[in-house]
Amino acid sequence: MKANVYGLNGEVVEEIELPSIFNEEFRPDIIKKAVHSIQSRRRQPYGPSPLSGINYAWENWGPGHGVARVPRLKTGRRAVVVPQAVKGRRAHPPKVQKNWVEKINKKEMRKALRSAIAATANIELVKQRNHLFEGEIPKIVVDDINSLKRTKEVVEVFKALGVYSDIERAKDRKRQRAGKGKMRGRRYIAKKSVLLVVDKDDGIVKAANNLMGVDVVLAKDLNVELLAPGCHAGRLTVYTKSALKQLEERLC
Repeated sequence: MKANVYGLNGEVVEEIELPSIFNEEFRPDIIKKAVHSIQSRRRQPYGPSPLSGINYAWENWGPGHGVARVPRLKTGRRAVVVPQAVKGRRAHPPKVQKNWVEKINKKEMRKALRSAIAATANIELVKQRNHLFEGEIPKIVVDDINSLKRTKEVVEVFKALGVYSDIERAKDRKRQRAGKGKMRGRRYIAKKSVLLVVDKDDGIVKAANNLMGVDVVLAKDLNVELLAPGCHAGRLTVYTKSALKQLEERLC
């Protein structure tokens, strides 16, 4: 399978043969498993204090009082500690020592990554994610993009490549979250847009940081979650020529 390499002005510079990873079988089941495994490693353990619901001065009255033999406050008659009492302990509370990590085999993770990369060249899957673009995919650009240091320069390149309309789509879809998450540091929801995969960072990461929905990642750090946000493969992706070579060496 062949693809065009574009210059920063959007003109075709050359035609190259795509790495064999782009011929990988589409496996949404393994991709979903891999994304969940990556996300599970970010789960924060949680649980109550070890003294929750039992930090009382209590005593058991014993038989002969005509009341249930449950722990009661020393300063009153209210039942405490037992799970059936108001403000008593929970019977089986969440434990901080619980391991939330979902394991996945190394070969499965590699296959999921190859499958997710191949999905970026599948025009049907990319359109299913509602991405907007012009021309063919995948988009491959010359390595000169690594050294861009101004956001407006990145915008011009994305316009020349025919993917800037997708960034505007993400910007228009930004909205406030419903619910209490607004008070917890995640007030806004925005759609994912272009993923730019580069071989090295000479300023491009900072330059593209302000563009809505855009992620920039080094080829060595590329993972399934970036390629398939929400477990849905087919993200609109722009590769540099050298990044493709690094991916081929890493995965083929």
